[in-house]
Amino acid sequence: MSSASRPTFTFASIIALVVSIASFYQGPILGLLLAITAMIFGLFGVLMSLSSRKRGGIVSFTAISLGGLGILAAIIRAIAYLIE
Repeated sequence: MSSASRPTFTFASIIALVVSIASFYQGPILGLLLAITAMIFGLFGVLMSLSSRKRGGIVSFTAISLGGLGILAAIIRAIAYLIE
């Protein structure tokens, strides 16, 4: 009787998703830092999800995409702040 354990989400993928969403609710500087952090954790999440015992590849890719959009949003907010 072998009990196969279910694959679990990686901690990095969950953190990446939360931080990438949080980056949209911050100002330009903190939003940029959070978006970069989300992309780094997302990359770690993707690498960790290559293991058959871990999940989170799609979540990590989503976090990386949202991190990229967060960087773009932070840049646009910074430009808008400088123009005013």
